Order: sequence, then structure tokens, then C-alpha cells
Amino acid sequence: MSVGAMGVFGRRLLLAVDARGYGSADTARQRDIQTALPRLLSEAAEAAGLDRASWMRQAAGDSEFAVLPAGSDEQALVEPFMRRLDAGLRAHNRDRVPGARLALRAAVHFGPVSEAPNGFAGPGPVEVSRVLESDPLRRALAAAPDAALAVALTAPVFTDLVAQEYTNFRPEEYREVVVEKKEYRGRAWLWVPGYDVHALDLSDSGSGSGFGSGPDSVSGSGSRTDSGSAASGAGGGDSATNNLYGTVINGNVVFGISK
Repeated sequence: MSVGAMGVFGRRLLLAVDARGYGSADTARQRDIQTALPRLLSEAAEAAGLDRASWMRQAAGDSEFAVLPAGSDEQALVEPFMRRLDAGLRAHNRDRVPGARLALRAAVHFGPVSEAPNGFAGPGPVEVSRVLESDPLRRALAAAPDAALAVALTAPVFTDLVAQEYTNFRPEEYREVVVEKKEYRGRAWLWVPGYDVHALDLSDSGSGSGFGSGPDSVSGSGSRTDSGSAASGAGGGDSATNNLYGTVINGNVVFGISK
């Protein structure tokens, strides 16, 4: 086998999660988040049949980046893992005052990644981190007042898995958005458990950011749905096929979640 200067090439399933409001929390609250986060991730992984002990993980207090082993079950991470994580968060938040509740953003990607001296390098870790930190995902969680989780899937995951109906999700339960963060430009598909994601206002208070102006975006108040189903009229997964790999990466960048 021929090996290039960067070593053996491989694509892996990538997961990135981050807690809302960590920087503004006091020390006791930060310790609570750091205690709860790994427990909830482990419980969700176990429920989904995923071996979290085999993941290569990079933790940072209120966040975690994980590279799953080759051959890991993508379906399990996208659906049962996320549903169990949402249930675990809701159980954790029960009887807590709003300021003490834990809410997470999560992003899932399948792409190139390699180990580096200070973490991980390659376009895969960069893409999942940019999507995790993107304005549409942040605004989706902020616009859903009772939500404990907001999930973003990158194009390879949504189009190959959800759009092809390899999960129990209907494609219209996700909302397609444009992600522009630092040097990255691409698309992601958002899901907020218990909410019609198409009804969430993702605009920047009408400042014309562009994230709420596309044909697949609907501005308005975030209304909770009892069934958790989304309204029809979502942007279909096939509509973004021409833009799947338009990412511009300035060299290999070691993964890091910017604050």
C-alpha cells in the first residue's frame, strides 16, 4: 500500500458537541456541566449500541470532539443516540430552574481526519467544528425556549442517510441552512427535538444576515409540537447536491472549538 506524506488516508464519523452558556456560568455551574456532559454522552452511546470507550475524544470542559472508529454505525449516531441524548438532557433538567438547565448543540459529519500533534487535522474536523459554531445552529437552539438539544448534520450525512430514508426521520423534519464561518462555506441540516424547525426564526433580529432569507427558511416564533413532527415544505436533501463539496480550507487546521 502506498502511503503519502500525511500518512494513511481515511474518512471517519465525527461528532462535536458544545454546551450553551458555559462561559457566563459561575464555577459551580461549570462543574455541574462538566460532570453531566460525559455522563449523558456515555448513556446515549450505550443506548444506541455504540462503544464510546473506543472513540478518540478531545474534551474541553463544556465540549467534546470525537472520532469514531472505522465502520461505526452512522444510523445509530444520527437517530437513537440523538434521541436518547435529548431524553437524557430533559431528565437532567427536570425540576431545575431555567438558569440551571443544560442545553447542547451537536454536529455530525463523515469526512477525512487524521491525528495531529495537538489533536486532529484535516478538512473533516474543521467542517464539523464550523457547523457546530455556526449562527443557524446557535439561533435554532435560542429560538426554541424549551429545547435541550439542537442537531446539525453535514451534507454527506444528511443526503446519504436521512434523505435516503435509512433512519426513521422524515427528511422534512430537517431544515437546510447555509453555514458561513471563518474560511468555511457549506450547508447543514438542522433538527430540534419537539419543534417544527421550519417555524424557528433564525434571522439575526432582521439584520439581513442571510440565514433566514432562503426559500427553505421560514421566519416566525418557535412553536413546540407535541408529536415532534415538522411541517411540510422543507428544503429537500437532493436540492443541495451541487454544493456538497464546496468547502474552502486553508491548509490542514488542527481541530478547535472557538468561543
